[in-house]
Amino acid sequence: MLSNSLKTIKNAVFRWEGFLFLLLFVEIIIFGSLNPKFLRISLLLNSVNDFLVIGVIALSVTFVIITGGIDISAGAMIGLSSVVTGILWQVAGMNIWVACLCAIFVGILCGMLNGYLIAYLEIQAMVATLGSSFLFSGIALVLMRLSGVSAYEGISGFPQSFKLLMGGELIKGIPNSIIIFIVLIVLSSIVLHKSKYGRYVFLTGINKNTAVYSGLNARLITASTYVLVGISASFAGILLSSYLNSSRSDFGAETTLSIITAVVLGGTAITGGKGSIFGTAVATIVIGFMKFGLQMARVPTQYTNIPTGILLIVAVAAAALSGNIEFRFRMRAIFSKFSLNSK
Repeated sequence: MLSNSLKTIKNAVFRWEGFLFLLLFVEIIIFGSLNPKFLRISLLLNSVNDFLVIGVIALSVTFVIITGGIDISAGAMIGLSSVVTGILWQVAGMNIWVACLCAIFVGILCGMLNGYLIAYLEIQAMVATLGSSFLFSGIALVLMRLSGVSAYEGISGFPQSFKLLMGGELIKGIPNSIIIFIVLIVLSSIVLHKSKYGRYVFLTGINKNTAVYSGLNARLITASTYVLVGISASFAGILLSSYLNSSRSDFGAETTLSIITAVVLGGTAITGGKGSIFGTAVATIVIGFMKFGLQMARVPTQYTNIPTGILLIVAVAAAALSGNIEFRFRMRAIFSKFSLNSK
């Protein structure tokens, strides 16, 4: 009986998602003991509004990192799409939903630029997306100045229907942010794990030359993942504008670390070829609840990135150890020893 239990524990330990759920459980216990209000279901549900933007982009960045790339320009695209939405609505007098569609189109163009630079010009992904992040941030500031809007104050006073996108409840008692997140998780999971496109993404990340020899257009597949990030980042900018009832160019400026951490902590190999949408989603919740719990514990906001950075380092170190055959043999030997002693 005990040996079976140890076998179950061993399987759970070697599944990364099991570790994430354990980490989530520990967070709930610790922050709940520090502040009992943290355990209120309504507060936890509404806290999703604060990290939904991270989750929306992290799901698409998972595709990018599986191909062996990286995108650090998503934060700048959030601000740009937010500015485009606000300016087209307030200054140009466009319908708010048409303005949102235009902002998503801008995100597609941004993703296409990144994809072209990386997949076709073969510029290193880190360099290309770092440069484009400065470009997108600069364009957002220029648009604000040309439209006569203060970059500090931004644009506010959006229609009530737009604010309900994040502030409303399509299902009573469940914030729209929860529904949006679940729908995106399901769609992303189907695309990555159940479609031919998803298999092509994995094959490109495992071995790009093999993908090419198999007849796949590896460059197009790689570029398309950056377009996905552009779409999700622009959508995230719209969601953030709805949530905060404001449009500003600096939205998303501090999201890059959390986005990358959510993907890597979720089990996606930074070297490519391995990843999970479900893992990314759970890791996003872990990071979101951690920041919410720290705020509930009255930790200053400027310090909440410290544990996020620690999580990123731990995730990368754990991934390196799990890939170390000697380490894995030692861990299995320990569990085998316990199993023998329990008989």
